[in-house]
Amino acid sequence: WLALPQPGCGQGLRVEGRTVVDETGRRVTVAAPFRRIVSLYGAHTENLFALGAGDRVIGVSPSEDFPPEARQRPVFSYHDDPEKFLAARPDLVLTRPMIDRGYPRLVRRLEQSGIAVVSLQPGTVEEMALYWRALGLLAGCEAEAAAMTGEFRQAVAAMAALTAGVHPRPRVYFEAIHSRMKTFTPDSMAVFALAAAGGVNAAADAEPVRDTNIAAYGKERILSRAAEIDVFLAQVGPMNPVTVEAIRAESGFQALPAVRAGRVHLVDERLVSRPTLRLLAGIFEIGRVLHPERFTDEARALLPRTVRP
Repeated sequence: WLALPQPGCGQGLRVEGRTVVDETGRRVTVAAPFRRIVSLYGAHTENLFALGAGDRVIGVSPSEDFPPEARQRPVFSYHDDPEKFLAARPDLVLTRPMIDRGYPRLVRRLEQSGIAVVSLQPGTVEEMALYWRALGLLAGCEAEAAAMTGEFRQAVAAMAALTAGVHPRPRVYFEAIHSRMKTFTPDSMAVFALAAAGGVNAAADAEPVRDTNIAAYGKERILSRAAEIDVFLAQVGPMNPVTVEAIRAESGFQALPAVRAGRVHLVDERLVSRPTLRLLAGIFEIGRVLHPERFTDEARALLPRTVRP
């Protein structure tokens, strides 16, 4: 029931020898590790630091918050003029597909100036190992990437074992965007975290909106499942700036037994929606909500020290 990341998984992304084929089909051959990297996505930055390549990161995206050292790097945005990037002399700019689609002029100018551009954004946990492997190849940290994958697998298995004998498991509606009544797709990282924490996805029939890990669900379907929802969980952050009070005050939500009983909880979206090692902390935080008697303070030792909440 719980799929762990396997080497070689992934849809658009591929690693062929010393060549990374990114999400757009762009091919970048790594003759030597890149040494001056601008990261335009917080997950890329966080992973590079986790791999020990933080000294190669010369620029980060706005609103970076982890690790603390990333805040000391110059800030770059895909809204910036290409000249700002060129003045910093990067040899690699890490983006994600939405930037390629929305800002082709910037990407084209960077590539015309001899700067490598690689677009990465895994959508599922099964794709994360390959994503980390690609980052490791680009930054010269291949052994560290393999070790990080192993560390992740070991911690997930250990936390899943905490609830191996628990039946029935709590049924959880996991909200992604409150204002639009959207949830997560069954193969999303957030639902993976929920399952690893010993929960059951109450919206397992959710279908993705376009090619994303977000699914339209709607209030009517949520209310029709009222009796099947033991816990109402919502990610909170820039994507979903919601409060417990707002959820409880939502029109019609008093029909949900979970809401009436006060079983409404929030979890930081950075811990459940990003392809980083901190997904382990997200699993643990959800476990604290669903099974506090098993996800104890002592159980935190199952997590790598760098991600312990």
